[in-house]
Amino acid sequence: MESEEGEILTRPCKTLAMEEEEEAKPKVVVIMGPTGSGKSKVAIDLASHFPIEIINADSMQVYHGLDVLTNKVPLHEQNGVPHHLLGNISPNVEFTAKDFRDCAIPLINDILSRNCLPVIVGGTNYYIQALVSPFLLDDTTESLDESLGNEHLGDEHTLEFGRNDFNNYHYLKELDPAAANRVHPHDNRKINQYLNLYARSGILPSKLYQGKAAENWGRIDSCRFNYCFICVDASIPALDEYVGQRVDVMINAGLLTEVYEIFNPHAVYTRGLRQAIGVREFEDFLRLYLLKRRINMASDSIDECCEMVSENNDEMLKHNAREILFSSDGNELKNVLVDAIEKVKLNTRRLVRRQKRRLSRLRTLYGWNIQYVDSTESISSRSDETWAAQVVGPAVEIITSFLRADSSSVCDGVGKKLIERNLWTQYVCKACSNRVLRGAHEWEQHKQGRSHRKRVSSIRKSQGANRSAVSND
Repeated sequence: MESEEGEILTRPCKTLAMEEEEEAKPKVVVIMGPTGSGKSKVAIDLASHFPIEIINADSMQVYHGLDVLTNKVPLHEQNGVPHHLLGNISPNVEFTAKDFRDCAIPLINDILSRNCLPVIVGGTNYYIQALVSPFLLDDTTESLDESLGNEHLGDEHTLEFGRNDFNNYHYLKELDPAAANRVHPHDNRKINQYLNLYARSGILPSKLYQGKAAENWGRIDSCRFNYCFICVDASIPALDEYVGQRVDVMINAGLLTEVYEIFNPHAVYTRGLRQAIGVREFEDFLRLYLLKRRINMASDSIDECCEMVSENNDEMLKHNAREILFSSDGNELKNVLVDAIEKVKLNTRRLVRRQKRRLSRLRTLYGWNIQYVDSTESISSRSDETWAAQVVGPAVEIITSFLRADSSSVCDGVGKKLIERNLWTQYVCKACSNRVLRGAHEWEQHKQGRSHRKRVSSIRKSQGANRSAVSND
């Protein structure tokens, strides 16, 4: 283990007493994985083998509303399995990792008191990381936890630093260059988080995050519970195809009607449910749609038109969207809608890749013992038999072994030095259009990527051709 400043921190090897203490801890199963891999489905299927209750760890599914867009499991598909933190948080608040931790721990204890197995299910890795990290669980660090803000200052304490994202980043760079190096210039949510943190505490974010938090965040060798981590994963091509098809199904199921119900021309998309992929992407379409409706209704503004349209049947927009999509002429409204749908698919595929990278980091940076179950074939074939044999079966075996085991399954590699992770050093790849990378680990991963290697190869060939041309001259 090492700090953000590069100091290597080694963890002692487990003694017999430590192993016995971990074995005495209550056991919890965590099912992780990228969007579309089948996490929720496998969790529900596990109820046929174990007395389980599910705690949702998806940062958008915790909110009330947008059931289609956020792909919440419908009640009739839950098969009677109790689900917690699923759609019961106000969509207008920011439900942070700390909030999740504070809600999840009592739920876990309640489930255990009923002699059931708690199963945490979700693709929001920072929720899970907050739950298992001793930094957030240790009461002695509560004062530091409060000073960090942990991504949540509350609506009443959140300051506005202007509407221009670039100006906010420029201000942060002047204020705290080290913190600015850690975020992408367009990551307005993180930029504002750092600025609010400084406004409230008066301490530079880099100073806070390079202290106690950096040493402990992600460590899981002193957990409150004994965790079994299962990752339901699939190949990128299979997931790309599946999420594209799923977006089309969502459109037919009324996704646009859901998004319209929370549409506000003056909305902020960096807090609460409006952060979900599939909300902001349809803003241009809804504005244009309402503009045309305004003309037909002779209303004075889009706001007034919103009120008038909302009084009509909820099925109206769903019906109109189908007509627009399947119209033969390439009118402006259809083009904008098709473009919005493609953006949702693209951003969902990008999310899949980010989730995969983050899961990889939990193993390489922190030594999490994540056991993988491959759902590629079952996703591609849509076969129930394949799903049962290749996904549910292996998951059942992993959990059965975990429940019978005499030692902790929390992490492996204890006593090893993990990969250096200086996230406070910024790298810029000129070959890839000045792409910004955070830390040596992310930089090394980027350099190994096929896209980067192809760009570098192309640049070298171009430079070689230019040198040859000069020599010939």
